[in-house]
Amino acid sequence: MSSFPLVIVNPASADGKTRNAWPEIASDLATHFGAFNRAFTEKPGDGRSLAEREARQGRRLIIACGGDGTISEVANGILDSGCDVELGILPSGTGGDFRRTIGIPTRSAEAARFLGNGRARLMDVGRVRYLNHTGVEETRYFLGVASVGMSTDIIGRVKEQGSHGVRSGWLGGKVSFAAATVRSTLSSSGTGVVVQLDDQRERRVTVSNLCIANARYFGGGMKVAPKAMLDDGRFDVITIGDLGALKILTNAHKLYSGTHLEMDEVHQAQARVVVVRPARKDEIVAIEIDGELAGRLPARFEIVPKAIRVRFQVPGSRFQVPGCRLKVTG
Repeated sequence: MSSFPLVIVNPASADGKTRNAWPEIASDLATHFGAFNRAFTEKPGDGRSLAEREARQGRRLIIACGGDGTISEVANGILDSGCDVELGILPSGTGGDFRRTIGIPTRSAEAARFLGNGRARLMDVGRVRYLNHTGVEETRYFLGVASVGMSTDIIGRVKEQGSHGVRSGWLGGKVSFAAATVRSTLSSSGTGVVVQLDDQRERRVTVSNLCIANARYFGGGMKVAPKAMLDDGRFDVITIGDLGALKILTNAHKLYSGTHLEMDEVHQAQARVVVVRPARKDEIVAIEIDGELAGRLPARFEIVPKAIRVRFQVPGSRFQVPGCRLKVTG
């Protein structure tokens, strides 16, 4: 087994833009970081299986090159392995929400410097049990945000754009998600769900969106959980009521600035365990996890404290980053 870090590259991320950008990314990485090995994914799930195998074989640092879905897959593989392996990030995708929370820049040269100068910080992850698209129960981890409601329709529209040749990478992730948000708002209605936080009583609510957040951003830059901490052992649960199309559109800017929590229809709570099921027994309610349409409700979300080490820059002996408050490790 090589002692070099492994970079797991998703060439299909950013609607295929990563494939063309990889030579430049690799050059920046070699210049500002050092020697490494690389592996390309070929299909969904490869990042998870590659990361698990390499972690079990002794890799100490595995770097995900792609978007939020790729980062999530690699993190899942590391967590599945049960090994003490650091996760590194080279962002190259449409949304870029997790890298926003921890402050990693988009330019590959700067991200490579972060990896070269960085040390690891322990972070929480979410673990969710849900039904996949065939109705079979699955369990996976997530770093950022999972949600139900209008967000699932928005993600579906963004992915559909890519499948029809509309390059969200060319448009820019924020623009792609914003355009999809407008179209989804005009065609979507509220989603009825039953929610239980920890040991509290169940509540039946109709929502535009329900977000179970470990990190702060989702949807291509929406600061949906502005107070979320990556190491506090709790989810931030954001409930956005059934606002109606006009109010959503006139207040959409608040989601990007994080000021939507001031609205009467938006509620924030914290919990270690969140259980969500459809309000109507036979209704199919889709769920997205780290920007991927994973399946449907019912789902059980559980925070796993300090479960993974993520590498990024340290100015001096300590550093501050939005969403974290612990000292570095290792």
